[in-house]
Amino acid sequence: MTWNPELEELARRTAMAHQMGGADKVKRQHDAGRLTVRERITGLLDKDSFHEVGALSGIGEYNPDGSVMDVTPANCVFGRGRIDGKPVVVVGDDFTVRGGSADASIAAKPLMAEDMASDFRLPIIRIIEGSGGGGSVKTIETKGASNLPGGIGESSRGFYMMTANLAQVPVVGLGLGSVAGLGAARLAASHFSVMTRASAMFVAGPPLVARLGQALTKQELGGADIQTKAGAIDNMAESEEDAFAQARRFLSYLPSSVHGVPPVLPRSDDPDRADESLMKAVPRNRRSVYKMRPIINTVVDHGSFFEMGANFGRSIIAGLARIDGHPLLLLASDPYHYGGAWSADTCQKVIRYIDLAETFHLPIVYLMDCPGFMIGQEAERTATIRLGVRAMAAQSQTTVPWCTVIIRNAFGVAGAAHKPFNRLSLRYAWLSAYWGSLPLEGGIEAAYRADIEAAEDPKAELLKIEARLNALRSPFRSAEKFWVEEIIDPRQTRKQLVDFMHLAEPLRTPGKSSFPMRP
Repeated sequence: MTWNPELEELARRTAMAHQMGGADKVKRQHDAGRLTVRERITGLLDKDSFHEVGALSGIGEYNPDGSVMDVTPANCVFGRGRIDGKPVVVVGDDFTVRGGSADASIAAKPLMAEDMASDFRLPIIRIIEGSGGGGSVKTIETKGASNLPGGIGESSRGFYMMTANLAQVPVVGLGLGSVAGLGAARLAASHFSVMTRASAMFVAGPPLVARLGQALTKQELGGADIQTKAGAIDNMAESEEDAFAQARRFLSYLPSSVHGVPPVLPRSDDPDRADESLMKAVPRNRRSVYKMRPIINTVVDHGSFFEMGANFGRSIIAGLARIDGHPLLLLASDPYHYGGAWSADTCQKVIRYIDLAETFHLPIVYLMDCPGFMIGQEAERTATIRLGVRAMAAQSQTTVPWCTVIIRNAFGVAGAAHKPFNRLSLRYAWLSAYWGSLPLEGGIEAAYRADIEAAEDPKAELLKIEARLNALRSPFRSAEKFWVEEIIDPRQTRKQLVDFMHLAEPLRTPGKSSFPMRP
């Protein structure tokens, strides 16, 4: 007696699963310039590392004698694999089977993927196309009843796990194609999200939106350019392969779960490197702008800066980097956008990435040039101050080590938002730094209005006051009073940051944060 008949049956059913929605549907996917879910998993993971779970699940068709004729696979493919040798969970929508919608899904599969990531403490990558397992109009007919969103059972628990994992393991979302409804929610509920340039994401697609009187294409409604500028998606990728590369790079900075600490790589860059370009990085004319990204790339390990959310909240640059092999979250002001002032969008961005650092035990380095919160009607209309206070609260709630380098401006309430308020952090100031409750420019007229108006020559009086106050705002005056701890040669910035990272290393404590990442 042998089990050959069963082995043959297993091989046959496995082959049916790998056919996905059939040759015609696969061709349609390729003709649209998109990979199939199985090709995506292969491109994302280390070679030959994918171990699929539930490949045989689907809807079977049987002969009268009980033998199987065909099996339409479930439109969710998931399992375990490796990225750079480290185990991960990957779950992907198969758009070739009913466009990834719920009437072709088995809800237990994506739920088990989330459970596997949680229970085995593994990163999870969601490859999303279509409704991400959400419903379609046809679901009413195929199920024989209309679904109540958020009802009882697996659907409700699935949403709980989808968000609960944000406090436990790295979650990456890849939007590859048209993503709508539940798919959009699954993509947004991630630590790092990427869309290809050709993809689109929306709560509801163009046909439904057209009923509101808005005739829009997919790209006009929710293309990658729109969603990255709105902050719904972190990064845009030029291709699916680029999206896979970004996902792999993002994960390289993080632990497998909050129960570990981010990996430290061997030294690859001179810790004492002092770049002469830093002496010319900031112009003497305080009205002149300068580029912050070259400064970032000079003080971190060469080639290590991985920027996220570049199109959103643009007065802050955010990303992951390494200094002497140690991973960190880097925040930096961008004087090219509002002079570095914090808008409502900027505040939201700061909160998001501070939460990321706190969740995964990443020290924070802030290269600061902030003249304050944005002012004006738009700033008031968008509740900048409320969001700013939330950002300041997020700072104070962190437990990870902080180091701030004041490059130029530090003014107003937002100027105070450069470190936790309740514990020690390291702080350095460049020779170009200056600060105060308000910038002198514009503030003098308000503070000294009576003196200026009473003067015989108001303009001359204004210039006289400016000269007097400028003499007092030297950072060396503040250093005398110990209002700033250290003023440094800009060329010594990297050396000081290396020292900070080594001081921070033993303070990284595994475990769940009291203030984890929120969607």
